[in-house]
Amino acid sequence: MFAYEHAKSLIAGKDALDLGCGLAYGTSLMAENAKTLIGLDYDSEVVRHNSAKYASISQLSFKAAPVPPIPFPDNTFDFVTSFQFIEHLHERLKLIQEIKRVLKPGGMMMLTTPNILKSNARNPFHVHEYTFAEMRQEVASVFNEFTLKGLKGNEKINRYMEENGKWVRQILQFDILGLHKRIPASWLIVPYNFMTRLMRKKLATQNTDTAQITTADYFLSENQLDTAYDIYVFASK
Repeated sequence: MFAYEHAKSLIAGKDALDLGCGLAYGTSLMAENAKTLIGLDYDSEVVRHNSAKYASISQLSFKAAPVPPIPFPDNTFDFVTSFQFIEHLHERLKLIQEIKRVLKPGGMMMLTTPNILKSNARNPFHVHEYTFAEMRQEVASVFNEFTLKGLKGNEKINRYMEENGKWVRQILQFDILGLHKRIPASWLIVPYNFMTRLMRKKLATQNTDTAQITTADYFLSENQLDTAYDIYVFASK
């Protein structure tokens, strides 16, 4: 939600595209400020659901398509967002190239993705997680003008994440051979979902700060990026 709230202030009056919109709770928030906003998702059923749920927002529409490529002409959008999406793709560089293609001259991309250096364990839904150095190199091969920032949190966030990490390490100590890093990702989905739900329930009861966390507890920084939880990319065409 921090990313959507941040983008909302940048998207005002612009023709925008949100890649990997999912159930569009954040897309609909951004649409309040946009001139037009299209939410793109590969799942046609999700798109039908979104179209019905948010039909009252006249400037918001949805389209179903796998990406890349992005199914729009060159120079179509003023602003393109891609939040926690690129790590799910095999053709990641192609995605960045396609975003630049559909941006108008002077248009902006805002992209976020997890920082692998802060990941506690393998996520079976992610194809690849980036370091800041990797992301900088990849974006630089496409955009001449860009800035990388890191999403960080206050002490409330850091305490929660520290407890999260301790819990994960307690579980992984039983995987002596490191099998979770080597077996097919599809084998991990069921236990991953189960353990994630269990972990969040446990942390919610043990850490009284958990229910009080809001987007105001996060901030963007350009310092000590490797310690940030997420990578934020701002690039201009």
